[in-house]
Amino acid sequence: MQQLVVASGNAGKIKEISEILKAKYEVLPMSEVGFTADIEEDGDTFYKNALKKAKTVSEALGVDVLADDSGLCVDALSGAPGVYSARFSGKHGNDAANRAKLLSVLDGEKNRRAKFVSVVVIYKKNGEIVTGYGETHGTIDVKETGTNGFGYDSVFVSDDLNKSFGLATDAEKNSVSHRYRALIDLLGHL
Repeated sequence: MQQLVVASGNAGKIKEISEILKAKYEVLPMSEVGFTADIEEDGDTFYKNALKKAKTVSEALGVDVLADDSGLCVDALSGAPGVYSARFSGKHGNDAANRAKLLSVLDGEKNRRAKFVSVVVIYKKNGEIVTGYGETHGTIDVKETGTNGFGYDSVFVSDDLNKSFGLATDAEKNSVSHRYRALIDLLGHL
């Protein structure tokens, strides 16, 4: 089975990618193959951030690398938190603080429509770039429900599942998620 390095330190994201691609690739986190440096996500689009991560790790290791950049886009917030989803509260990677801030700023808001967006990029060691895009739609609940998943999963009620990703099994979420759709799109371009 072909190995694919993923430019991420996010255990939840790596688990999801591994589950979705397990029939085709052995997914390896970048830390397992010797890349431990932080990569600043300073792009203003999901694509720019994903490309930067994949290219940086690929050039450092000399292998093909997949990277994902994804986030939650809320209609009432003009698409925010968007590329700033992981640091919406001001504390990078603090999922609980990010959810709390989101619920606070949406308190009393009637339009709770939202979507998760994912852009995945494989940067090949020969410089070729392959991209996939996916999104999934839903609403932001008024409270957290469920403990499955990570990030905003417990406040995002999926239109496809009619429940929060926090209540969904891994298999249910992976069958409709933005990352699943982006990876399927990507595989169609390989």
